[in-house]
Amino acid sequence: MKKLHWFIVTTLLCGGTLSILLGNALSSASSVSTPPSSTAAAQLTTTPTSAETLSEQLFVPIAKRAKASVVNVSSVKKAKQDGQSFQNPFFDDPFFRRFFGEEFERRMPAPREFQQQGLGSGVIVTQDGYIITNNHVVEGADELNVSFPDKRTFKAKVIGTDPKTDVAVIKIDASNLPALPWGDASQLEVGEMVLAVGNPFGLSQTVTMGIISAIGRANVGIVDYEDFIQTDAAINPGNSGGALVNLKGELIGINTAIFSRSGGYMGIGFAIPSTMAKSVMQSLIKHGKVIRGWLGVSIQDVTPDLAKEFGATENTGALVGDVMEDSPASKAKLERGDIITAYNGVSVRDSNHLRGLVAETSPGTTARLSVLRDKKPLDLPITIGELPKELAKASRDGSGKGEHALAGVTVENARQSGRSKPSSGVVVTDIEPESQAERAGLQKGDVIREINRKPVKDIKDFERLTSQLSSRSSVLILVNRGNSAIFLSIGGER
Repeated sequence: MKKLHWFIVTTLLCGGTLSILLGNALSSASSVSTPPSSTAAAQLTTTPTSAETLSEQLFVPIAKRAKASVVNVSSVKKAKQDGQSFQNPFFDDPFFRRFFGEEFERRMPAPREFQQQGLGSGVIVTQDGYIITNNHVVEGADELNVSFPDKRTFKAKVIGTDPKTDVAVIKIDASNLPALPWGDASQLEVGEMVLAVGNPFGLSQTVTMGIISAIGRANVGIVDYEDFIQTDAAINPGNSGGALVNLKGELIGINTAIFSRSGGYMGIGFAIPSTMAKSVMQSLIKHGKVIRGWLGVSIQDVTPDLAKEFGATENTGALVGDVMEDSPASKAKLERGDIITAYNGVSVRDSNHLRGLVAETSPGTTARLSVLRDKKPLDLPITIGELPKELAKASRDGSGKGEHALAGVTVENARQSGRSKPSSGVVVTDIEPESQAERAGLQKGDVIREINRKPVKDIKDFERLTSQLSSRSSVLILVNRGNSAIFLSIGGER
């Protein structure tokens, strides 16, 4: 908070200095210039500027409407702090108590409970009290309180959370609330003006303005499913879970993160698009968990070289590298080498975009794929399946001491992938760009058979062994690639 005060003071001082300089300049100018005519003076005092008119007619009503729907979300986490470390091994030992007596025990500092408090934002999306926010705002909270602009406060309960998108839904017991209408983030264009509403640093009802700087931002490394809206509207700590609003007053994004080297605003903020947030919210309310759609394919981005090889005119879409047996894709006759160019009429930017579109589709839904096969366009109907629970991703911090060598590697059971050989192991379905595994040469489609000379039969073995890895140690893995078995040494952090 001290830094914030310093910033405000500095700004005010700079503003005061500017006013003095302008005042001196105006005084000097008035001594050598003639006063304006009465007509010109009247025009100056009665005619509002176009900027003022735009602000009054457009931004002010939108800001008022959005502010009414954005609330403070405060979390309380309860934890116990132990007494002096030297007592802990013996504190509950009966022999220790008998030897030193109960008086000694009474004099020893007992563990005490303390509270950790967090502050974020949330958006009212239904009149009966459903509020959407970020998972990291409510994660681990023992108590949640929601504060309104009119100073009313409500206890809130968590309906569901989804760490893979950083979305959470909470509920308060209230009615006739000012819900913010949903907008369609899929129709956004770079350059559109937006407002960000939230509670940065606890400063309630703060509104900032900017533009859409980019759409479809992925591989940021924040969550598993990334399709962020990037904006230069000022977002700071405390804005998490707040609203990103278009000029129609519609909710188009949930503010979630910033890129910063200082911990504060640097002109790059990220928001979860409304299409993704709404889909996750509806699933959490209906099922208590997120049920994601699934195609059953291994896909990759279309590079310029691949586009040339497969006869594509643009470097967009998702190239199918493999089709799993008995999957929705195989039943729809999707083939290796197909380029999926559109999904339900939405142009596919890249593999990550397609993954997100499919995940947002309810299982059992019939979708339409636009495919380029052998340089010819083709439409395929496909019934979306449910993402199998067996899919897993290596934790970025298996040992609790930093990022280990297999962090960012996503796998599935070899048998599930439809491969006849080998019958055991896990198939690499995705690798994070620039990760240690990618730099060491691990590839999508590789079948991991061993980790540090210990057999990997299935997902459970993979998760168990990666959880034991240290950030500073290298990892030796045995993989099957095609008809060959090769060893790869992946170095840990140095």
